Amino acid sequence: MTSIAQILGELQAQRKQAETELGRIDSAISALQGLSGKGNAGRAGAPRRRVMSAAARKRIADAQRVRWAKWKAKQKKVA
Repeated sequence: MTSIAQILGELQAQRKQAETELGRIDSAISALQGLSGKGNAGRAGAPRRRVMSAAARKRIADAQRVRWAKWKAKQKKVA
């Protein structure tokens, strides 16, 4: 029977191998992005977040409050 310590040791070794492999993959990706000239200076592969004005957030919040009020009113009628 395998002890928990042995299993833990094997899992830690596998994790270290995976981290090493991930580092190699990251290096390869960086090299390829450098060759293509399309590399991201910031976060790799992450899309830019859209900026929303305070007025737009307020309109969305107000609309959601109206939807919730309708839903809650309907729930009171059913109950």
